[in-house]
Amino acid sequence: MSTTYRYVLPVEQTEWKFDGNTETFFTWEYDEPREALLQLYAKGKKQQWDAADRIDWSLDLDPENPMMLDDRVVHIYGTDLWNRMTEKERRQVRHHLQASTISQFMHGEQGALIAYAATQVMDEARHVEAYSRLLHEKFELAYPITSGLKALLEDGLTDSRWDMTYLTMQILIEGLALAAFQRIRDQAQNPLAAAVNAYVMQDEARHVAFGRLALRDFYPKLTDSERREREDFVVTACWHMRDRFNQREVWERLGLPVEECLRIVDESETMKVFRSRIFSRIVPTVKDIGLWGPQVQEAFAAMGAIDFAKVDAAALLESDARIAEDFDARNRPQPSPV
Repeated sequence: MSTTYRYVLPVEQTEWKFDGNTETFFTWEYDEPREALLQLYAKGKKQQWDAADRIDWSLDLDPENPMMLDDRVVHIYGTDLWNRMTEKERRQVRHHLQASTISQFMHGEQGALIAYAATQVMDEARHVEAYSRLLHEKFELAYPITSGLKALLEDGLTDSRWDMTYLTMQILIEGLALAAFQRIRDQAQNPLAAAVNAYVMQDEARHVAFGRLALRDFYPKLTDSERREREDFVVTACWHMRDRFNQREVWERLGLPVEECLRIVDESETMKVFRSRIFSRIVPTVKDIGLWGPQVQEAFAAMGAIDFAKVDAAALLESDARIAEDFDARNRPQPSPV
C-alpha cells in the first residue's frame, strides 16, 4: 500500500510550497577558532549509521499502546471525558496521539534537510527514513505537519540570513525536538520506539552543538539592535511553540469534543510540566550563544523554564551520545556460552 494512504488527510490537501532565500557565507579561515567545528565534523563522519541495520525492525508495536507509554502522558487521562470512554476508544486515542507526535518528528527532520550543514544532510535523511518507516510500517498511520511547526519552519527557511536559519533550525526546533525525543527515549517501554529516538538524538545532539559553536562566535559581533532582533525572535518563537502543543488535529480526527479537550489539555498538570521541560535543551543553549537579554530571561521565567539556564548544555549533548551507545550494547547479540 502506498504510504499516501497512511495519512489521516489526503496529501494533496496538505501540500506546502514557499519561496526560500538562502544567504551563502564562505570563510577561508581554517585556524584554531574553527577547530571545535571540525571536530564535530570528524565525529559526524565516524557516527554515520544505517537505519535499516542499526534498528531492529522485526520488533512490533503494541496496537493497544504502540510505544507502551504510561497513560498519564495523555493529557485528558483521568478526566470525566477519559472515564466515559470505552477501552476501544482509549486505544484509538493512544494510537492517534502517538502517531501524531512521531509524524511531527518526521516533518521536522524533513524541514531540517533544507538547512543542512556538513554531515547533517545525511543524518536528516536517515531520520526521515527511520520515522517514516516507524509510522508507515508499524503505526500504519500518519498526520500532516501542524500549522505551528509549518509556520516556524517557514520563518527559518525563508530568512536570507544564515544565522537566522541556524537559530531557527539548530537551536530552537532541534533543541525542542531533543526534549521531545528524550521523553520517548526514556519513558517508552517499547524497545523499537525507544531505540529510534535514542539513535536520532545522538545525531541531533551533534547538530545542536554545531549551531551552538557557530552562533556563539558570531553573535558577539552583532550590534545591540541586531542582537535584540534575534532575542525578540527567540521569545516569539518559544511562546508560539509552547502554546501549540495541544494536538487539536487528533481530537478533531477522533470526533471528540474539541473545545473540551483543549481546555482539559491546557489546564492539566502534566501539560504544565511538559511545557516547561520542552525548553530544557533550548534555554542553556540560548544563554550560551549570548542571546540572554532581559526580555529573553523574563520570557523563560514566565514559562517556568528559567532554571534550565543552570544546565551544562555541552554535558547534556555528550550524554545523548553515550546513551545511544548504551542502546547498542544492550541490543548487540551476546556470544553463545562455550
